[in-house]
Amino acid sequence: MKTDLIKIALQFQLDGTIDEVKPLGEGFINDTFIIKTKGDSPSYILQRKNKNIFSPIPAMMDNIEKVCQHIKNKVKQNGGDPLREAMTIIPAVDGKLYWLDEEEEYWAVCLFIEDTIAYEAAKTPDLAFAGGKGIGKFQSLVSDLKEPLVNILPGFHDIRYRFKQWDEILAKDPLGRKAMVSDEIAWIENRKEEMLNFWKLVENGTIPTRISHNDTKINNILFDKKGDVLCVIDLDTVLSSTVLNDFGDAMRTYTNTGAEDEIDLTKVSMDLEIFRAFTKGYLEETAWFLTPKEFEYLAFSAKYITYEQVLRFLMDYIDGDNYYKTKSKEHNLVRTRAQYKLLQSMEEQFEEMNKIVNAFATL
Repeated sequence: MKTDLIKIALQFQLDGTIDEVKPLGEGFINDTFIIKTKGDSPSYILQRKNKNIFSPIPAMMDNIEKVCQHIKNKVKQNGGDPLREAMTIIPAVDGKLYWLDEEEEYWAVCLFIEDTIAYEAAKTPDLAFAGGKGIGKFQSLVSDLKEPLVNILPGFHDIRYRFKQWDEILAKDPLGRKAMVSDEIAWIENRKEEMLNFWKLVENGTIPTRISHNDTKINNILFDKKGDVLCVIDLDTVLSSTVLNDFGDAMRTYTNTGAEDEIDLTKVSMDLEIFRAFTKGYLEETAWFLTPKEFEYLAFSAKYITYEQVLRFLMDYIDGDNYYKTKSKEHNLVRTRAQYKLLQSMEEQFEEMNKIVNAFATL
């Protein structure tokens, strides 16, 4: 495998002599490796891109390059370091942004940014605040990027698309599980109109379409050694959609006091202080360009994305666990109930969430 990886790495325009290529991280979607070079030459990140999720890969790489170059230009204008404050895509020897191997697997390389810190979770308000600034900074930098991006994830966060899948799976009910989850199905149906009404505002342009990241976990933000935000990474999911999706997805992951598949539901709730801290950091970077309608639905986006995840886990359970990896027969149902408990907590605190948004929107 090492020989193969070195052969693949040699297909890219690298500086220096390759010393070793070894795995990096767990690789839930892509397979990721670090390329170490000899001497003072830089290190690189090598990835095998998941063509089963992202399609087409060449268009995805074009999206990433557009976003990276736009951010680099902004960083230069601001007197920063574009090699540290933005991802740098390394082209293949043929000039393409990817290399296609004999097995029709797609590979891509970017520069490894040295001396950085990444966190797996935001367990304190200070870290949540920093995460909010990180996502907000990214959105602010690309807020004036007008070049269209190819939609490489059709239906992503589109609740109308999800409901179409939902209706088809309920009608099919391949394992006869539908009868066992009538209460959970009611959770979805009772909120369907509310969620569709929100999405109509995106579809008709009342809520504007902008460049969004769409995977706003805190481990996709790099910090420098002083703890300041350096840059946002993992841009495979960049799309033209509503930036509210980024806020909502962050709040789904940041504020949950329990695990995504928590069995003990008494441990699951939304941490309002984490919400407050993230919102403050986020709006310090984005308040200047958000519209009144985006402010109005900012807190709602946390409910929307969490609801969508309840729907997707339950839908996969009914369908026979074909999408998410599971550890047991009931795993997706456990996830459904845990995410629903988080949604309920958000609904209970929704008035206070809106007050927080309004307070920081006027600072």
